[in-house]
Amino acid sequence: MRRTEFRALNLRALWQGLMRDGGSGDRIVPPTGFTAQLTLFSAGAMAFLAVFALALSLATGRLADRWAGELAGSVTVRVSASSAEQDARTQAAMQVLSTTPGAGQPRLLPPDEVAGLLTPWFGPDMPVDALPVPALIDLPIAGDDFDAEGLRLRLEAEAPGAVLDDHTEWRRPLVTAANRLRMLGVVSLLLIAAASASMITLAAKAALAANGQVIRVLRLIGARDITIATAFVRRFTKRAAVGATVGTLFGMAGIALLPGMDAAGGFLTGLGFQGWGWLLPLLIPVVAAAVGFLATRWAALKMLGAVR
Repeated sequence: MRRTEFRALNLRALWQGLMRDGGSGDRIVPPTGFTAQLTLFSAGAMAFLAVFALALSLATGRLADRWAGELAGSVTVRVSASSAEQDARTQAAMQVLSTTPGAGQPRLLPPDEVAGLLTPWFGPDMPVDALPVPALIDLPIAGDDFDAEGLRLRLEAEAPGAVLDDHTEWRRPLVTAANRLRMLGVVSLLLIAAASASMITLAAKAALAANGQVIRVLRLIGARDITIATAFVRRFTKRAAVGATVGTLFGMAGIALLPGMDAAGGFLTGLGFQGWGWLLPLLIPVVAAAVGFLATRWAALKMLGAVR
């Protein structure tokens, strides 16, 4: 009888010691070891990747809006004719464009600007003046009543050799590609969240299996499964939040070190965050903590319910 009472007192003392850390009982979860390292590393790595996926999604969204706005805001008229008729047909096209409803002031591109457009293909030393380069007229769209098809018919009738290019063939593939890249960024964020949940679930199950003896003892002294699960949920949520915070900070530092649009020649299209967008990555640790909470709670309750 005395031995039984002694064991019961020891078990109660053990439980009180485990519950002394704020009533959570998370001392039963090993603070170090494989599960702790796995949770911290997976949360940090996934948060690091999430920062770049978020930056890609935002950058491609800005790119799609910019391409759609710039290309839809103007049209180009190309005038091709012989040397003797070039000036006359160009002036005729300018007259038609000046009287077009919904159009702004047309601007004839000077030869040096046309040469700059051809430099990427022919190089800076190419004598562009010797080439039969057509005259280019930039026409901004100023109103909603602009009719591209009607203008195209007028040019065919009043200014032969003038061809209207409303950038439709160029604009649609570019905007479609940018929108698809933005969608890929969103899908990447969802996959990262799913991978994080899977890794944290595995780590939580490993911790539960490693502490099977302790869990059986706690059940003997009256601990409920929800209390034991809360201990694991609290500890793993903290680990996920800490790891995600470190990974997010490293990811934001990596984004900040990327060259800007001017330094990269516009190739990176402003990949990164702008203005208040820098606050968005700070939500990643919060989301990681929520994912860790839900994944650990589900894993703990399911495993404790299966093991009796």
